[in-house]
Amino acid sequence: MSWAPGDPGSSPGAPLIANIAKVIVGKDREIGLVVTALFSGGHVLMEDVPGVGKTVLARALAASIGCTTTRIQFTPDLLPSDVTGLSIYNQNTQKFEYKPGPIFANVVLADEINRANPRTQSSLLEAMAERQITVDGVTHKLAEPFMVVATQNPIEQQGTYPLPEAQLDRFLMRISLGYPTMAEEAEIVERQGLAHPLDALASVMTAADVIAAQAAVRRITVKQPLTRYMAAICASTRNHPDLMLGASPRATLGLYRAAQAKSLLEGRNFATPDDVKAIAIPVIAHRLLLTHQARFSNRTAEQVVRDILNQVPVPQA
Repeated sequence: MSWAPGDPGSSPGAPLIANIAKVIVGKDREIGLVVTALFSGGHVLMEDVPGVGKTVLARALAASIGCTTTRIQFTPDLLPSDVTGLSIYNQNTQKFEYKPGPIFANVVLADEINRANPRTQSSLLEAMAERQITVDGVTHKLAEPFMVVATQNPIEQQGTYPLPEAQLDRFLMRISLGYPTMAEEAEIVERQGLAHPLDALASVMTAADVIAAQAAVRRITVKQPLTRYMAAICASTRNHPDLMLGASPRATLGLYRAAQAKSLLEGRNFATPDDVKAIAIPVIAHRLLLTHQARFSNRTAEQVVRDILNQVPVPQA
């Protein structure tokens, strides 16, 4: 399947978002961000308290695109080979044979990623950055499309290993679902009264459709003033008084690609400043490191990004 951005009804994201919304109630914006990341070719970190639907959202996404999916439950005793696979000696052939690990799937759910030790966490770095892994000196390509959806609980820190900045920078977005409203919570309970809606969720796209959508994203037009606008936003984080660490050029690249994907989801063939503003906080905030003084003042990275968006001049059409 192919899409022609700009034509009415050309967005491939609408049926996908609507399908996931059959399972996740009242979180259309967050679902849209996850689909934006998928079409951008990026990875998502979902950080929120337990029980708000992080894992269900990841499973609904995988079911909706008809792709292979695996779930890795990260624990302190999980080894890198439990993620990437390992070579096992075959007595019959007298040779070592590689047994692929759960990383070989289109959508990989890394549940409670901050509970694994840093060595195991780092086993994902090559996969996330280069779509390949290297075991015993041999490089193995991963399936396309490939997306890591990781979850972590920001409240309970006992027995956890916070993700280092280098790994946080590999995630295109960090998303929080938040609690539902009372009406939404009642609807969730009613929907799951007899059976979980995820069990009957059908796919509305294929792996080939996702790859076509990712190719269409790259054809979205981004004018030079808008590119400079995105660069100015990220550059402003590097000398902000509340930040010890600003956004890297990888953040600017992620902002650029996510803005293109946001445009495709809305059926346009060009990106706008509003696209950039809509995805700036999920793309940039998790890459920033606040100063101690800013933390003591209860400042957040999201507030800093919001201030920068208000200060950087917006290019005119």
